[in-house]
Amino acid sequence: MLQVNSEFKKGIIFAFGAYFLWGILPIYWDLIKNIGAFEILSFRIVLSMIFMLLIIISSKYKSSFKRDVTQLFANPIQLIAIIAAGYVITINWGTFIWAVTNGHVLQSSLGYYINPLVSILLAFIFLKERFNKLEWLAIALAVVGVLYMTVKIGVFPGISLLLAGSFGIYGLIKKVVPIDAVSSITIECIVTAPAGFIYLWYIWHSGGMSFGANLSSFWLIFSGIVTAIPLILFSAGARRIPLSLTGFIQYIGPTLMFILGIFLFKEPFDIDQLITFIFIWIGIIIYSISQYYKIKKDKNPVIR
Repeated sequence: MLQVNSEFKKGIIFAFGAYFLWGILPIYWDLIKNIGAFEILSFRIVLSMIFMLLIIISSKYKSSFKRDVTQLFANPIQLIAIIAAGYVITINWGTFIWAVTNGHVLQSSLGYYINPLVSILLAFIFLKERFNKLEWLAIALAVVGVLYMTVKIGVFPGISLLLAGSFGIYGLIKKVVPIDAVSSITIECIVTAPAGFIYLWYIWHSGGMSFGANLSSFWLIFSGIVTAIPLILFSAGARRIPLSLTGFIQYIGPTLMFILGIFLFKEPFDIDQLITFIFIWIGIIIYSISQYYKIKKDKNPVIR
């Protein structure tokens, strides 16, 4: 029993660490100035692959990585799915980097608030999961918030929906491909690295590369580590605590982004934007209440 409690506490710490790092990530990307978002993304993909391969080579994951690669080649549908996951998460990364470097941290925050509601909607459509009235009400409030922002403010929250949708689809694919998270992340980086190399080769030959002897390039070198560490922490946490608890902890990330967007990056925030967020926040509260009741009904909660 003591061991279970110890693992449970570790799980909370790991998950908290992952979402805390994701929440303050805009500060890191803001350090990288005068480098295009696609160049940053390409370096991030390539450096993430290198860092993940170093982890595989120098750790206990080597055997599980070989096993997972063998499994994927034996199941072409799963292989195609994991390749698709790599490019979907690349879209998410690229959108987030572009949003932060172009002054849209609040829209990024909104996107990650909406994400769990998008995820349960995708589960309803593709996994045939059924939800209670509270969960449907939470989704409806999120839709109202998006529509209000579009009509009243006159700004369609495309960044928010692209972030939420791409991460939701990524999570859906990961759910149906049963391989180790570290192996999955590494394979995703490997299959997307060619696109990163091609783009870097293209801008280097066309004279458009900004990477060089400057401070921004120095910070960019760490993008692989900055990408991999939260993913590894998340993987370690998700294995030790219930998925529903992970769902609660994930709101640390967008909340920190929201605070940074207003107080550090000084993005404009008026009453109409506040109303949009209020709709989303109420939806999240209702969603959280529904998850709480689910936990109470589960007499034998599984600690993953």
